[in-house]
Amino acid sequence: MAARGEGHAGGRRRPSDDDGAPGPTRGVYMISVAAELAGMHPQTLRIYEARGLIEPKRSAGNTRLYSQEDVDRLRRIQELTSEMGMNLAGVERVFELELELEKMRSRMAAVRREAERAERELREEIERVRRSFKAELVPYEPPGSALIPASTAGSGRVRIPISRPARGDGGSGKS
Repeated sequence: MAARGEGHAGGRRRPSDDDGAPGPTRGVYMISVAAELAGMHPQTLRIYEARGLIEPKRSAGNTRLYSQEDVDRLRRIQELTSEMGMNLAGVERVFELELELEKMRSRMAAVRREAERAERELREEIERVRRSFKAELVPYEPPGSALIPASTAGSGRVRIPISRPARGDGGSGKS
């Protein structure tokens, strides 16, 4: 079974705990209290610990200290075994899969943040290019519009002389 995150919360305070503040991961419950809160025998907690399903903190005197997080985990084990009929190997696998799922969620969130950052950068670059192009643009005038002779400008028509080949050769260019 994959190791769980460090830190547990519970009933009794450990002198070795870092900041002394209570929390869900702080080991504070002795085994008898944790077993009662979880609705199981203390020996069951020892079995679960031996299987790696639970990892209580230890006091300076090596007494097991369970956190609220540990008690919640014990209740989850109880639910999986009693209500769902799972054996301990199945419970171990469920916990492994839940841990793997949490890692994947974290990875997805990181990838999503990276994609959003890249999208922002691309949008900013597109806007910079647009502004650059806009500054370089000159007004467009259709070809030939400035070349219309003033004498025909009012009629809207332009006469273009066409030279045609002589009628005799049929335009083939042969003699």
